[in-house]
Amino acid sequence: MTDTLFPRPIAHRGLHDKATGVIENTATAFEAAIAGNFAIECDVQLSSDGTPIVFHDDNMQRLLGLPGAIADATTAQITSTSLLGSAAGDRPQRLTDFLTQIAGRTLLQIELKRQRDGAGTQLLARTVAESLKAYDGPITVESFDPNLLKAIRQFGFSGPRGIITYAYDQPDWESHLTEEQRFTLRHLLHWHETQFDFISCDHNALELPAIKFWRALGKPVTAWTIRSKVDAEATRPHADQIVFEGFNPDIAR
Repeated sequence: MTDTLFPRPIAHRGLHDKATGVIENTATAFEAAIAGNFAIECDVQLSSDGTPIVFHDDNMQRLLGLPGAIADATTAQITSTSLLGSAAGDRPQRLTDFLTQIAGRTLLQIELKRQRDGAGTQLLARTVAESLKAYDGPITVESFDPNLLKAIRQFGFSGPRGIITYAYDQPDWESHLTEEQRFTLRHLLHWHETQFDFISCDHNALELPAIKFWRALGKPVTAWTIRSKVDAEATRPHADQIVFEGFNPDIAR
């Protein structure tokens, strides 16, 4: 279950472990992933002043204990606040600081988070593309939003771009989508616009016809989020690499 684009398992938001004070998407979690010889998946949001920040959630409550949306907070506010439960006192990083930390030592799989509107989509794509121009190391970009894949290519990112997908059967995730949009996303019918290089798929949706079709044509597939060796083995016939958390995929049962 390997592919030349993704030769090693991918640590979901870094190699984090809340129980030991290593919080997701932090410098400590990323160093742990590198020490384990794993690739890194991470998330990028925009601050209110237009800075790409390595952070997953749309709001700040779970990770920072602050009210409000990450998109409504300034870079200074976000990056000066310690993440809840971090033993090292880690704070959210600017994307540029994250790239300086990693410095080409492992493959990156950077997820661009869906934005509120078209202006935010364009700004996130442009600022991330600019940040990646000077980066020297293996890197991929991915998103659930086809518009972000199109935009970052238009702003000059020429590396591998991936579409993140699932069965589009989670109503709580999809209130912003019409049935037609869900159908298009489920079946990857945006190919003529996105021209994605790989697919990052929910491990429960790997048997979707579109996933099987594009993988048969040679598009690498990474499966998320794998949380056990049992699930890792179950995905082996259907995916080329795993995005994992909560266990060490290199340690046999």
